[in-house]
Amino acid sequence: MNFKQLEYALAVADTGSFTRAAERCHVVQSALSHQVARLEAQLGVNLFERSSRRVRLTPAGEAFVRSARPAVEAALRIPEDVAAACGQVRGRLAIGEISSLTALDLVDLLAVFHQRYPDVDIRWLTAKSEWLVADVNERRLDVGFIGLWQGETLQGVQHRLLAREALVAVLHPDHPLANRGQLALAALSDQVLVDFPEGTGARRQTDEAFLAAGVQRRVQFEIGHIRLVEKFVQRGMAVGLVPERIAQGFQGVAMAYLDEAPVRHLYAVWSSSPTPAARAFLELLQAHLQPL
Repeated sequence: MNFKQLEYALAVADTGSFTRAAERCHVVQSALSHQVARLEAQLGVNLFERSSRRVRLTPAGEAFVRSARPAVEAALRIPEDVAAACGQVRGRLAIGEISSLTALDLVDLLAVFHQRYPDVDIRWLTAKSEWLVADVNERRLDVGFIGLWQGETLQGVQHRLLAREALVAVLHPDHPLANRGQLALAALSDQVLVDFPEGTGARRQTDEAFLAAGVQRRVQFEIGHIRLVEKFVQRGMAVGLVPERIAQGFQGVAMAYLDEAPVRHLYAVWSSSPTPAARAFLELLQAHLQPL
């Protein structure tokens, strides 16, 4: 077997399609399919179940991916590791963050990193916590900045706790509860709420808090970005729960502290074998952070 065969088979596993894998690898599909077939012949097993609708990994294919992915990643990192040994940090740094990150200004930190290491190609995206953790586990991201509810644990990644922060309620200034300053969760039981989709890490922060308090809640608007909470509240359509530092940046809303407030933990997460660029970024992050 050769490196291209491993790379092509992993592309099929990632995309679930020979066509998309060929596009990703910038080769014609017939050439990619031929190389994958040769790899399967050399291994003596079928790595994929092929049908007219989809391509799925066989049990042997799943074992192949577990072994081949770190081998391919290590091979791709050889030039970066050699350059790092000579004092040159280069390659790619892929960073992801949630839309409600408050523990640090990531853009400012990346600007400092870029100034120090101009040969590193920086990629950045915003996504949900669970997607970011999965991307770090699959090595699509080098470092992720996520939020978890206080009872949730992290598996398969290295991590550092950045901050703990309680959520507050944000209400329209004319809302009957807006002038109280302090609210019990029970006061929100009959209110229309705006929150992230059910099952997401951000939603679990509030679901668990209401459940622990024995309070029913009515989430009528499910959103994908924290700034949409501000819009729904500004228009008097819902009440939202957000971190206090986020609420302080909202315009045209009132804020109230909560008894038994949901608490989220902000983390940085990364792989156990970071690239030279990721190691350099993590060192910069460590120097930037204040001890908890």
